[in-house]
Amino acid sequence: MVERLVPEAPTRPQDGGRRRYGDREVLAAIIFAATTGCTWSQVPPVIGPSGATAHRRFMEWSRLRVWAKLHRLVLDELGARGELDWSRCVIDSVNMRALKGDLTGPNPVDRGKFGSKIHLITERTGLPLSVGISGANLHDSQALEPLVRGIPPIRSRRGPRRRRPAKLHADKAHDDRDLRQWLRSRPITPRIARKGIESSERLGRHRWTTERTMSWLAGCRRLHRRYERNAIHFLAFTSIACTLICYRRLTKRDGL
Repeated sequence: MVERLVPEAPTRPQDGGRRRYGDREVLAAIIFAATTGCTWSQVPPVIGPSGATAHRRFMEWSRLRVWAKLHRLVLDELGARGELDWSRCVIDSVNMRALKGDLTGPNPVDRGKFGSKIHLITERTGLPLSVGISGANLHDSQALEPLVRGIPPIRSRRGPRRRRPAKLHADKAHDDRDLRQWLRSRPITPRIARKGIESSERLGRHRWTTERTMSWLAGCRRLHRRYERNAIHFLAFTSIACTLICYRRLTKRDGL
């Protein structure tokens, strides 16, 4: 899948120089850095390329949106096998501390320390469909519309591609009349808890799936704390984590 997305290696007019590491070796180094949370200089030489080489290739592929395209390819494969359940989707977010940089802000629940927020939409079984990042001070309700628009058209076992769930569950932070009207115009049935009326425990029967997905994201230790000042690079690591979650479902179904 990655070979279909990465650019071809540049050719040299003359022979000589150091051998260029293959894309498979570089990909292994990038995934190692994402899952272990180590710095680029700590990537072990047994994998192949040095940390500097993996970092350069990571920045190049991030500019080309390789990781977002790879996530979509895996979703297409899952959709073609009928592994995606569009009957109900859930939206939620998680905060983490961050250095100052793009899309960071004072966290109102962490004594005003700088942080970032990961916003996520998952389908009924917890597979991530759309992901985005923002400053920790952005209200969750402002991320709902961009996330829903960010769901790509995904293949189905039968019929055309699909990008709209039947229902969307959200907590009280997304309680807004305009958002409910916008979802119904899509058409998507909103299932948003109303402040002062409904209990969050009742909606927890469905929203626990996205909370479990957030714990799966924690398996990518690079997301425990944001060290990347460039928002594109942090979003790239988030897309890698989402892709790994979806890819594990593929390999599980294949018996690998």
